[in-house]
Amino acid sequence: MESIQINTTQNVQLNYQPAGVGLRIVAGLLDLIFTYTYIFIVVVIFMSFIFNKRSYNPDYIDETDTYNAVMIGLLILLLLPGFLYHLLSETFLNGQSFGKKIMKIKVIKLNGTQAGFGSYLIRSMFRLVDISLISPVISIITIAASIKSQRFGDMAAGTTVVQLNKAITLKDTILFKMQNNYTITYSQVALLSDTEANLIKEVLIYATDKTKQEVHIKLLASKMKLKLGINAINSNDEIFLKTLLLDYSHYQFEK
Repeated sequence: MESIQINTTQNVQLNYQPAGVGLRIVAGLLDLIFTYTYIFIVVVIFMSFIFNKRSYNPDYIDETDTYNAVMIGLLILLLLPGFLYHLLSETFLNGQSFGKKIMKIKVIKLNGTQAGFGSYLIRSMFRLVDISLISPVISIITIAASIKSQRFGDMAAGTTVVQLNKAITLKDTILFKMQNNYTITYSQVALLSDTEANLIKEVLIYATDKTKQEVHIKLLASKMKLKLGINAINSNDEIFLKTLLLDYSHYQFEK
């Protein structure tokens, strides 16, 4: 399968390997297991609570509309995270559900911007179409036939799902882990946005073509120096960008 080339808002080109049908099916099955397991646990605990309440007081029966409405409302509230599983997980896990994390795949935007709540919401809305009787087969065919490995929800949201080179940890998000007694090298990182910091991370970690990656690193380092007003430095461009990310991480933690 051909790689997907994405031009970021900084005119830096990134190459990703699209997640194939197999990876997405397995991730989807894992997500179904997680979702139904959560729903099952909630229902069991909820029903146990009701039965235990009546067993302690067999003569107590509350058939009022208010009681029934409260119980139904409470059950719906408890089940809501299960129904919104994909939307919530992709929003808070940076484009991944737990199934995607296990399979090392991730949702990204094709226009080079950072995927946000709106994109995940559109994908989730179209997921209702995907779980109908016929469309799962159509979705599989669509993903397999699409050049950019997209289902209908991806096409509507302008996203796709790609493979990651390694498991996601804190170091694969924007931020690095705090280091004791660390001194920020470039105070200008206060001018960096999350989007720009994430772009630096993407270039350093997820670019698959190492030859082109060197060109991208040089171009991005030049842009960052110009934006932040940083004069010539002794370290190479890759070390400079990594230092920027580390500085940015500590700056965010210390705010």
